[in-house]
Amino acid sequence: MAEQRRILLVEDDGTIALAVRNRLAAEGFEVRVAGDGETALVEYGRAEPDLVILDRLLPGLDGLEVCRRMQLARPVPVLMLTALGEETDVLVGLGVGADDYLAKPFSMRELVARIHALLRRVERAVQLASEDTVIRVGEVEIDTAARRVFVRGAEAQLTRTEFDLLRRLAERPGQVFERDRLLSDVWGFSEAAATRTVDSHVRALRRKLGSGVVRTVHGVGYALVRR
Repeated sequence: MAEQRRILLVEDDGTIALAVRNRLAAEGFEVRVAGDGETALVEYGRAEPDLVILDRLLPGLDGLEVCRRMQLARPVPVLMLTALGEETDVLVGLGVGADDYLAKPFSMRELVARIHALLRRVERAVQLASEDTVIRVGEVEIDTAARRVFVRGAEAQLTRTEFDLLRRLAERPGQVFERDRLLSDVWGFSEAAATRTVDSHVRALRRKLGSGVVRTVHGVGYALVRR
């Protein structure tokens, strides 16, 4: 029997927390709930969850600071929930270590799909870690075994999702990948309404690697620039 996966849900809205907890428990997850940032950090150290669902807006420590401290203590996949529609807020969340985000209101079906996709990516990353491969595209060097990225010799700190997206683009430098294909290949699911997630992560990559690394093909998708 497979080991039960542990999820830490950090959400101060009791109604949302109860609904999410019940749905995830029905999906077979062990779920712990924290209603504020300080409690979340205590539970994080105690439970050592496999994945964290983290509300962006929390009383006391906000979700960004909680995410930053969690990633410093022990890297873990983080799915951030946000009621903020501004892209800047999304990019800040990705910048402190969140792997993915989901805007409120959200469907339980999409939440579950994203959780399973994140956990599959973690498993795949462990399997790929045995490969001793370095990919070089222009000024970017990707060490796939160590999951480290360098630009002109300086290391860029990427989240798990950013690394997986860059690696996928680097497998076919110059080839244009449609958004829905990247969503399927990297995130593990395909939802037409979720392609904005790809756009946000590409913008985060550009902030860390340089604006000219990933090329936009308007109306189609993205390609890694070969030079």
